Amino acid sequence: MSALRDQLARRLAEITGTAVTVTDLRRLTAGASRETWAFTATSAHGGRDLVLRRDPPGNDRPEGMALEATAIAAAADAGVRVPRLVDSGADTATVGSPYLITEHVAGETLGPRLLREQRYAHAREGLAAELGRTLARIHTIRPNALPGLAAGDPVEDLRATYDALDEPLPVVEIALRRLDRHRPAPVPDTLVHGDFRLGNLIVDETGLRAVLDWELVHRGDPREDLGWLCVKCWRFGSPLPVAGLGTVDQLLDGYAEVAGYRPDPEAVRWWQLHRTTWWALGCREMAQRHLDGTTPSVELAAIGRRVAENEHDLLLLLGLPAQEEAVGEAVEAGPSDLYGRPSAVDLVDAVTSFLREDVVTGDDERVAFLARVAANVLGGVGRELRLGPEHERRHRERLAALGYADQAALAAAIRAGEIDDTDPALLAAVRAATTDRLAVTNPRYLAQPG
Repeated sequence: MSALRDQLARRLAEITGTAVTVTDLRRLTAGASRETWAFTATSAHGGRDLVLRRDPPGNDRPEGMALEATAIAAAADAGVRVPRLVDSGADTATVGSPYLITEHVAGETLGPRLLREQRYAHAREGLAAELGRTLARIHTIRPNALPGLAAGDPVEDLRATYDALDEPLPVVEIALRRLDRHRPAPVPDTLVHGDFRLGNLIVDETGLRAVLDWELVHRGDPREDLGWLCVKCWRFGSPLPVAGLGTVDQLLDGYAEVAGYRPDPEAVRWWQLHRTTWWALGCREMAQRHLDGTTPSVELAAIGRRVAENEHDLLLLLGLPAQEEAVGEAVEAGPSDLYGRPSAVDLVDAVTSFLREDVVTGDDERVAFLARVAANVLGGVGRELRLGPEHERRHRERLAALGYADQAALAAAIRAGEIDDTDPALLAAVRAATTDRLAVTNPRYLAQPG
């Protein structure tokens, strides 16, 4: 950390022409793909609170960081509230990897706090419409203003990502077939933010203060951003469909105030299905970075198990709610006299309690966050040890009833059209399997409103 502190001080001195001291440097919990650091820079002119975003050293993406900096500048010109850009660079010599530095914007980004704390009650009242207006401003930016913007076919791009993961998932196969069959009528391309949601928005008691995290900016259908804002996992348990803040009508009415037209709600819903599928694959991609050793991380490993949440959300969008009785009471595997006590379950429970009761309460914000992640991971491992044998038995019975030996064979049959993706027996089987997976990975998610 001292090396990064010195690098920041040296670079800021170069661009300001005066000596700079960097203090209170700390890594924030935000960002699984890029590092985010907050710090104070003090010179003869006074102190400034700044934020550094950089690629993890050794995992450089210079073109992506340069594009993000360009997008922030273009958004500011379009009247979008963004943090003021202080500096950016694509080299690794300055702070160890490609980076950008912005001014700190006061406010909150954490979705659960924004949705539940009383001090944000006034801001919540009009925020769905304000987010609609903000997206409309983003979509006024000409894609050609940002050279090198990626573009492609939304369904084929998903399929290519899915195939590269080489992990057959029947729910994803069903979703891809539905998406391909019910594509909305095309509209002209715009600049698309790509990750516009709670967590990437700074909000205070008055409303929206800034839009963050432009690393996924691309060229495409503007309704993609609207659909992503409605994806269930970013509502944090709220029943309201737009980021847990408001209604789709409020969002689209706000959009129309700036854009002069109102997007088709059914097209927005199609994009909600698309982006839920995209996020399922994105979670698995991030886990792969841990599995292949590119970026060893308990956070990335944990994200891989979130695929089950997205499969659940996909099935909800397809009209297939979880049946409460389907979760059932699983039979715990009996104790082993080979390994003795404490059992594997006992050990997992002990470490989980240690993380939650001792490590999480520490002073280091990043370590406390990762301890919560690790405790949640171990909680899932414990549930898998308890419930897994019975879940596995039911899984094999469901596959056998459909005539397939394993999940890969079922997924291949769905893709080939050998089994109709609307077949009630198929849908019942994948719903039951998804419910069992979620009962292990995050049972509380099953109770959240759809």
